Amino acid sequence: MQWLEITITTTEDASDAICEMLAQMGADGIAVSDPWEIKRIIDAPDSLAYADDGYVDSLGTDVVIKSYFAEFDGNIRLGAKSEEYENPVGVGMIYGNFTDKLVSHDEALKLIKERIKDIAQFLDVGQGFSDWKYVQDADWENEWKKDYKSFRISDRVVICPSWEDTKFDDSDVVVKLDPGSAFGTGTHETTSMCSVILDKLMKDDTKLLDLGTGSGILAIIAKKLGAGEVEAIDIDKLAVDVAIDNCAYNGCPEIKCHPGELKDAYDKDYDIVVANIIADVIAIIAKDVPSVLAPNGKFVCSGIINTKKDRVEEALKAAGFVIEEEYTKNDWMAYICSLK
Repeated sequence: MQWLEITITTTEDASDAICEMLAQMGADGIAVSDPWEIKRIIDAPDSLAYADDGYVDSLGTDVVIKSYFAEFDGNIRLGAKSEEYENPVGVGMIYGNFTDKLVSHDEALKLIKERIKDIAQFLDVGQGFSDWKYVQDADWENEWKKDYKSFRISDRVVICPSWEDTKFDDSDVVVKLDPGSAFGTGTHETTSMCSVILDKLMKDDTKLLDLGTGSGILAIIAKKLGAGEVEAIDIDKLAVDVAIDNCAYNGCPEIKCHPGELKDAYDKDYDIVVANIIADVIAIIAKDVPSVLAPNGKFVCSGIINTKKDRVEEALKAAGFVIEEEYTKNDWMAYICSLK
């Protein structure tokens, strides 16, 4: 299969907004090379990363974002994919009016350039649109592997790609993760905060629902931290396939991964429901989460950009939740919530 690779060179401030825009347009994959994040990882006291002298300075200051859109008979696919989603109409709020839409190559580039200009009205986007080319499946796979290394996501949890042979401490909880084309490599602030929260809340008999599992990373972390029962749901069938493979590879085949939404959860008595998705979706589903929580259960929600925290907090309050703890990392928020 052939993919349209679009390269955008931008600033750290605008990178999240551009990634969200590309996701909303239906990008099949997004790879981010952020020199600031690499520097933070290398400079961290407990970092597993090593860099040769001069490497950090050679990274420069630009964030390079590469997005991938599927090509079919000369046209580019935008929006939600009917073959991947249980209910494409239900995700219209994420993708707007793009649902399994094929447009010409030139129109796809024009639309993306227009969206970058829209973002440039309130953020410094730097160079912006830089280049495009067509790549094959194997090229895409090898491209993102080059920048994906082991890293510590919380005090005890380490994320390691399957192709890397690294020795860890016996006390470390190691998650071997190949993200494939599903969201969730663990590098994003929201995933990191969720990992810290799960490490704090997890007990041996915890029953957990991972809503919007992506690559399965949080479900696997929960299981490896000692959770009893773990269920993982995603509206993206492709993500579920990736999550099933990742769970099996990490010795957690008992994690129940399946496509669906909150209403498709198998049970109604979860000790923890974790949702690392987007703020708008959290605001919508907040009212339904209490129906699947056990008494004294916790709702852990993340993926909340700080500009939308008020909307999420209002929705949580209206659903009967109290925010017990608030976590912040750069521009992102995560909450531990319980019912009044």
